Order: sequence, then structure tokens, then C-alpha cells
Amino acid sequence: MPEPLTPVSIRLGTRGRLVVPADLCEAFGFKPGDSLIARAQDGRLIVESRESAIRRLQERFATPGRNPVDELIAERRLEARRE
Repeated sequence: MPEPLTPVSIRLGTRGRLVVPADLCEAFGFKPGDSLIARAQDGRLIVESRESAIRRLQERFATPGRNPVDELIAERRLEARRE
């Protein structure tokens, strides 16, 4: 995660658009055309990259010591043996 930056004031445009300042874009690796995810949490607006959101959800729902890919392969092999 990037180092904390000095808070900046951002103005909401008439069409509901926010402009993310260049230093924040650089700190988080946002580039023009990137797909970002926005969500509300505890009265705050959180904006993150799709990759960050996917990684956060994978960590949240991961089961230690469990590999779903290995489990799927094992299930498929068992089904193949039964046929």
C-alpha cells in the first residue's frame, strides 16, 4: 500500500464526476482508462482498482490450507474414474 499522502480537497462536478489528483493516481498506479470500483463503507466513499478489489475479496474468502484448483482437479479425476 502506498505511503499516506496529505489529504486533498476534491470538488464534485455538476455531472457527479470526481477528478482524482495526479499525485494520488501515481501513488496508486491508476492510469487513464482504468476500470475502478467505488463503494460506500462506514459513511465513506472508497475507490480502488479492480485488481485491488479482487485481491481483497480473495483474501477475505480464502480458506487457509485449501487450494480450490487442486480440489477441482481431484474431483474431476474421481469422476473420470467412476465412468
